[in-house]
Amino acid sequence: MASPQDLEKADRADAVTLLPEEADAEDSLRGEPQPPKRLHVFPILLAALTICFLVGQLTPSACWSRQALATSTVPPLTSQTKGDIDIHRHREEDIHVPVAHAVQSRDLDTDIIPFATSTSSAPAPSRTVLKCFEVDQPVLLPGGAAESDGSGLLGGSGPGYEEGKDGSCTVLLMRRDFAWSYEDPFIGNYTPPNCKFNRVVLNFTSVSHGRQYDRLAIMYIGDTEVWRTSTAQPVTPPGIVWTYMKDMTQYLAFWKQPQKIIFDLGNLVNDKYTGIFNTTMTATFFWSDVPTDTAPASDVIIPISARQSAKNAISQFTLPRDNASNTVTFPTNARRAVFSVSANGQASEEFWWSNVLQSDIYTFNATAGQLTGYSPFREVQVLIDGQLAGVSWPFPVIFTGGVSPGLHRPIVSVEAFDLREKEIDITPFLPLLSDGKPHTFSIRIAGLDDSLTPLKAKLTDAVPENWYVTGKIFVWLSDSPVATTGAPPTLSLSPPTIDLTHAIGTAADGNNNSLTYTVSVKRTLSIAGTVNTGGTTSSTTWSQTLSYSNTGILTEYGFNALNDLVTAGTDESKGPGAFKVSYSYPLLANSTYSVTPQGNLSIWAHVKQGKSFSVTGASVYPDGLEAFGGSSRFTGSSLVTTKEGVAAFWQSGDGYNASGWGTAEQVFRFGGTSKGGVLGDVGDVELYWRNVSAVNGSVVWDFKRGWKEGGRVQVEGGDGRADLSVEEEFLAVEGTGMGVGALRAFVGRGGLES
Repeated sequence: MASPQDLEKADRADAVTLLPEEADAEDSLRGEPQPPKRLHVFPILLAALTICFLVGQLTPSACWSRQALATSTVPPLTSQTKGDIDIHRHREEDIHVPVAHAVQSRDLDTDIIPFATSTSSAPAPSRTVLKCFEVDQPVLLPGGAAESDGSGLLGGSGPGYEEGKDGSCTVLLMRRDFAWSYEDPFIGNYTPPNCKFNRVVLNFTSVSHGRQYDRLAIMYIGDTEVWRTSTAQPVTPPGIVWTYMKDMTQYLAFWKQPQKIIFDLGNLVNDKYTGIFNTTMTATFFWSDVPTDTAPASDVIIPISARQSAKNAISQFTLPRDNASNTVTFPTNARRAVFSVSANGQASEEFWWSNVLQSDIYTFNATAGQLTGYSPFREVQVLIDGQLAGVSWPFPVIFTGGVSPGLHRPIVSVEAFDLREKEIDITPFLPLLSDGKPHTFSIRIAGLDDSLTPLKAKLTDAVPENWYVTGKIFVWLSDSPVATTGAPPTLSLSPPTIDLTHAIGTAADGNNNSLTYTVSVKRTLSIAGTVNTGGTTSSTTWSQTLSYSNTGILTEYGFNALNDLVTAGTDESKGPGAFKVSYSYPLLANSTYSVTPQGNLSIWAHVKQGKSFSVTGASVYPDGLEAFGGSSRFTGSSLVTTKEGVAAFWQSGDGYNASGWGTAEQVFRFGGTSKGGVLGDVGDVELYWRNVSAVNGSVVWDFKRGWKEGGRVQVEGGDGRADLSVEEEFLAVEGTGMGVGALRAFVGRGGLES
């Protein structure tokens, strides 16, 4: 983690260099000038944009412009109480380019800001605030299903609640302007509201303008992490705004009591990085009788963290630096327990999925430099008294400065605003944990090491920096005070199956010019036990089946990179509190990185990312069905989404002038498995569907439809699908789509202005 002094020193640096694979593109633009690199020709979309310039008689800045940041005004900081928000960590990520591992540079504290400025002789057009959003399923509010981006009720209008009229109440949890907030989190006190509630939904809204990195943010209640999110990247005035609404009902054990709220959003503001995040967070409390199959709120929540809230500090562990362990004494009458783990890579490990085999890190030492190693595979391990209890194979989240910023405006990447945690059922361990003695819970990050014998890898915790991790244990207690007993769990934990290949190509000049590698990992585990609690004996089993494959290709002496990967798995708990989760995370990332002797940077990128996630049974976290009638109509939920985009970025060697373009489209479907349905985990009733596309920060079409009981079939916006006949009736919520002709007219009249 960089110190404020190091960051200030980096900000004064003028030279630009390519950054290492693990560092972000923005981080890389400091250091010694590099030898000339080949300038790559961008694909067809760039040619199309060039036609826009010529046919439309537009300047490049008219298709995408950024005003000079030096002339922008930094909004004043508002007065803050001592209890205001703040965040600890500084993420040096503005543009993040995984192909940059090809570049030799180890200064992870260097910074650049993308889309910072653009000079042009043309007058700046009139601008409006850019609304950024993550496409996600609706959440339940007192008024019904509401869009998670804060745009209102599904198929209706208004915020979804009327305090004092529907029995709900809303509490302001935080109001804070995050300026210099590095290692300075918001601290506030929460008092339960004076209304009846069994559901809680957060509303987090932020505005910003200027230039700034994307930032990671973590919310704690005391020592327990309860939400991990990140920011959108601001633009020049009037800037950006985004809202994300999150169901926090699983933390009712906290919301019923006074608490300390800690919100960490580490930011840095100076004459170059001017973006301040003006944030507001509220919580709406209300009562709903909607039935759900998900688990009721637990009785106890035990944090597995650095436990620093008493010092008004953050409680994350940073791996591999820290020992991410807590020794705790468990309740003696527990009947069920689930461990939830939160983990994501930063700095050198933000693009862990694009790393190379440890035996290949010096492949381009003579040209691009040392690569980041220990393979593109990571495993998050949860251990109890040193014994493996379950694993998480992480989702490859891409933040809003990742790869190329134009990919994420205004549609941010999957999970960028809500990094989902992993549930591991540890109920089979209860006979051991309920003995009244201390037990140690640990979190580890593992990669693959084939340095001793190439292509013969083993798991290792010697991964690069950094991983931010915390955990928590949800515990449900028996009505009986009698201690829980039973037999020790039976563990079936075979080592993972690992298969590796690689091939290196050599150019006529004697230097290596290409590297192709594949990584395939499979793992199964099963933990079974018998639990006696409250006079009842139950058999319980936790099992996981996981697979991972990644094909990596580096060409042009290490300056072009492509990764095609899929992580998939099924996790299942059998016994009391049974649930099942199936998931698949495909990702295709193709990027080209080039820098001239003067330090001028060019990036081109194509990213296609997907997520498939289905859940049935008593999971800890809401399954999304509560917004659509819950378990009275459905037995499980299914989410399937794909987001694809192409973008390019250019920045001058001094880091003060930048421009770019980008397009992105996302299709999202959320459904429920009806009682008696025949399609299983697929979800045979569509509940919410959205297809949205953006060009250079402007939404060019946005089709939505959602299920509404008693509604009618209605299609607006021309999404090309006329047959919506299903078991339920659907209501087209919104349609702002454009046909091909309208899109051409939009481009022709300068609609590509950002």
